[in-house]
Amino acid sequence: MDKHSVLNRVKAVALSGACVMTATTAFAGEITVWCWDPNFNVAIMEEAGALYTAEHPDTTFNVVDFAKLDVEQKLQTALASGTTQALPDIVLIEDYGAQKYLQSFPGAFAPMSDVVDYSGFAPYKVKLMTVDDKVYGMPFDSGVTGLYYRRDYLDEAGFSPEDMQDITWDRFIEIGKQVEEKTGHKMTTLDLNDGGMTRIMMQSAGEWYFNEDGSLNIEDNAALKQALQTQADIANAGLIYPATGWSDYVNAFTSGNVASVITGVWITGTIKAQEDQAGKWGVAPIPSLEGVDGATHASNLGGSSWYVLSSSDVKDEAIDFLNEVYAKDVDFYQKILTERGAVGSLLAAREGAAYQQADPFFNDEKVWQKFSDWLNQIPPVEYGIFTNELDTAVTTNLQSLVDGKPVDEVLQAIQQQAEFQIQ
Repeated sequence: MDKHSVLNRVKAVALSGACVMTATTAFAGEITVWCWDPNFNVAIMEEAGALYTAEHPDTTFNVVDFAKLDVEQKLQTALASGTTQALPDIVLIEDYGAQKYLQSFPGAFAPMSDVVDYSGFAPYKVKLMTVDDKVYGMPFDSGVTGLYYRRDYLDEAGFSPEDMQDITWDRFIEIGKQVEEKTGHKMTTLDLNDGGMTRIMMQSAGEWYFNEDGSLNIEDNAALKQALQTQADIANAGLIYPATGWSDYVNAFTSGNVASVITGVWITGTIKAQEDQAGKWGVAPIPSLEGVDGATHASNLGGSSWYVLSSSDVKDEAIDFLNEVYAKDVDFYQKILTERGAVGSLLAAREGAAYQQADPFFNDEKVWQKFSDWLNQIPPVEYGIFTNELDTAVTTNLQSLVDGKPVDEVLQAIQQQAEFQIQ
C-alpha cells in the first residue's frame, strides 16, 4: 500500500468515526413526556423508557405525571400562545381529541409516516391520527369493547355462554327481561348523562357524529338514531340499574347488582379486583345494532396515543424511541398486559404468550385473545374535532327520548344544539 493510499485510509476511518460520534450525539439527551394516570400510562411509559435506555444509555427519560385535564390545558395554552419552549418532547393525547389538536395546530406535531410501519397497527387507531395522508401519532392502548356478563346470573335465568355470543341489542333486551324476572337483578347499568354508550353503539356500525369532510352527521345518521332509540328502549324496559357518575357506575357491577356491563377492555382490572366473584364472569362481543348497514359486534371506548412535538430538540430521538419500543417490541406488550392490563394496538402482540393465557377469573376463557381479535374488527371512523361538544348535545337531549319524544325530533334538537355550540 503506497503513502497516498495509507493517508486516504486514515482519512476514511477518521471520517467514519466522526459520523459515529455525530450519530451518538444526535441520539443522546433527555426526553420529557407528559401523561396522566401513575398506575397505567406513567408506569408503562417508564417501562418503555427503561427498555430504550438499556440500548441507548445516553438517553434518559423524564416522565411527568399530570391530571388528564391539566395535560390538555397546558398543551392547549402552549400551542395557542406559541410558547413551544414550555412543551414536552412527547405528549399523551386521548384519541377523541387527536384531530382537534392536529387540525387546530398544523405543524405542531411531527409526522412519523416515514419511520413507522403503520400497517402493523389496528386500522381505526391509525385513521384517527391521520391528516392529509400523513400519520402523526404512535398508537398506544385500545378501548376495544366487550360485553362482560355474570355467568351465574345468566345460568340461573336459563342462558348459557353460547346464548350471549353475537347477539343484537333487541335480543339483549329480551334476555335482560328474563334475567330480572328470574333472578331479581337488573341486566346492566347505564349513566344517561354520559355519552359513552352512544359512541360505542355508533362506532360499531362505522359511523360518527361527523362526515369525513368534517360536516355534521346527525339527522340522517342511521347508526346514531338506532343507538339513541336502543338506549331509550333499554331504559323503558326497566333493565337499567341507574348510575350517576363514575363511582355509581362501577359500584353497580362490582357489588353484584347487575348481570352485565358493556364498556372498554380497561375495566377488566376493576372487575377482577373482586376476588369473591372469580369464575362468575364471562366475556362476549358487544351486541350489534339491528337493521343498520355496516353493524358489527366490535367497537371502542376511550384509548390514547403518543405524539412528538415538532418543537422538540430531540424530536428524531423521540420518534426513534417510540418506533423501537411501541412499534416493534412484542415482549413489551406482553409485560404491560400482564402487569397493567393494557391492550396495545400493535397487532403482532396478539401472538405473544400473555395473550394466549386462559384466565381463571373468567372461568379459563382466553379473554385477552378475544379482545385482541375484536380490536382488529373495530370500524375506523372520523372522530372530528368536536366530539366533546356533540356528546353534550346528545346527553342533553337523550332523556327527552326516554320520556317519549319522537326520535326524529330528538335528532333535530341535537343538530340545532350542535350547530350553535360549534359555530
